[in-house]
Amino acid sequence: MRVRQVVLAITGASGAVYGLRLAEELLRASVRLTLLISSPGFAVLKEECGLEWEGEAAAVRENLCRHFGVDAAQLAYYAEDDFFAPIASGSAAPDALVICPCSMGTLARVATGVSGNLLERCADVMLKEHRRLVMVPRETPLSEIHLENMLKLARMGVRMIPAMPAFYHHPRSLDDVVDFVVGRVLDGVGIEHRLVRSWGEESGTGD
Repeated sequence: MRVRQVVLAITGASGAVYGLRLAEELLRASVRLTLLISSPGFAVLKEECGLEWEGEAAAVRENLCRHFGVDAAQLAYYAEDDFFAPIASGSAAPDALVICPCSMGTLARVATGVSGNLLERCADVMLKEHRRLVMVPRETPLSEIHLENMLKLARMGVRMIPAMPAFYHHPRSLDDVVDFVVGRVLDGVGIEHRLVRSWGEESGTGD
């Protein structure tokens, strides 16, 4: 199935740069992208990336379009309390939802079926409609509660892709490290990319 519509949610876990880089690649792949940002997610974007985007939905959407250099036809945004957004209904479920980075609080609420905001409701929709849901947890160390919640969701078909960069591709910059994780997320969504080579690709020794 060709991926045409993706929702990307940025939560309050550290690693907002992963979400921003993923958004760039999704837009480059010409999918229709909807961005969701939790209140803690806005705080992390400001702290880690210097982006002060929190505000009314129209202003946030304008800032996002300006930042990524696209128009509203390709990039949508809804406030976290907007349950009238199309993605809150199973009849308008997107092809995929990626939560990147995913906080342990968001992960726990999704695992227990809590739908306190649009992000969590969208995740609930993806589960009940058997659509693709990818989570990028960013936490360390992991408690038994974290691990149990991840296992519960993984058994439901959720793709767990922790923000764990590898180094076999010999990264030369922080961007290379970020791209490795983003590339793995794109693999999980089913979108082709050239961010990082597959193991053995250059030497021809891969499976």
